[in-house]
Amino acid sequence: MTYPVVHDVVVVGGGAAGLSGALALGRFRRDVVVVDGGAPRNAPAGRVHNFLTNEGVPPADLYATGRSEVARYGVTVLDGTVTATHPIDPAHPHDATAPAGDVGPGRFTVTLADGSTLHTRRLLVTSGLVDELPDVSGLADRWGRDVLHCPYCHGWEVRDQAVGVLATGPMAAHQALLFRQLTDDVVVFTHTAGPLPADEAEKLAARGVTVVDGEVAQLEVTGDRLTGVRLRSGRVVPREALVVAPRFGARAAFLAGLGLPTEEFVVGGHAFGDRVAADASGATRVPGVWVAGNVTDPQATVIAAAAAGLKAAAALNADLIAEDTDRAVATHRATAARTGDEDGGQASE
Repeated sequence: MTYPVVHDVVVVGGGAAGLSGALALGRFRRDVVVVDGGAPRNAPAGRVHNFLTNEGVPPADLYATGRSEVARYGVTVLDGTVTATHPIDPAHPHDATAPAGDVGPGRFTVTLADGSTLHTRRLLVTSGLVDELPDVSGLADRWGRDVLHCPYCHGWEVRDQAVGVLATGPMAAHQALLFRQLTDDVVVFTHTAGPLPADEAEKLAARGVTVVDGEVAQLEVTGDRLTGVRLRSGRVVPREALVVAPRFGARAAFLAGLGLPTEEFVVGGHAFGDRVAADASGATRVPGVWVAGNVTDPQATVIAAAAAGLKAAAALNADLIAEDTDRAVATHRATAARTGDEDGGQASE
């Protein structure tokens, strides 16, 4: 009988969370495969910031270094996209049970876009999210450069510049006050959000933040630089950077076969997208499946995602050790019982 290769862990996603988790698992001599589609969330950004010892590194360089590091510990990285995941049916032992001496019973089948499959005992999902941007002409083309959303990721780079905040939800005033710490010139465009609450308008006025009413039609670009924001009225407000609040869409459709849906990501009573729910260690409601990074915490920066990947990997590894130990105890007991039966039989003769 031919058995499939059963890996200890398949990691879905090769960004900061995935590679960090893979590194920890590789160093624990686990058989790990990372499947990465090559489209990290921060690919449009020129640099990664607030990552101690890696401040200002280009995202591609960070991930290339990460791949090199995990390879030193025997981790395999596959370029590909996971399209589906399913539990292995325990009624079919040729799929669910590894041969003697192999790593253990598989729980999950992972299907890739090219039709290939992987069998694994555990899943670490670090597939990230997609930023769903406001529908404003020219905005998506500037994303990650002079259209941005995180002041901790990109605020220093637009210090002392003319910054606009596009109000598409309840966080506009909060964003404006954050960027006001970095520049004296901040304008909030009410756009489609309507008038600001009186208390928020008062705070902005007190900090010298200007509020411009009216829907934004498009961005004005000269050469390769943002120069202004054009309203439907035709008025152009000069700006060098624009802050937006995207909707966060978890990359998790491939988990449907496990019965693992997403839930709303809620902050302060407001929904900002969706996420895969998990406990503090990253464990989901499906036994054997952990998540880390932006797929479960849309607010996580790169360094926070890397830390979460390590934390989930440690919990996952402990779970594997518990399973390995339980199997060893069962084998030990069976051997002892068999030996006892044999000894007892000889003594009676």
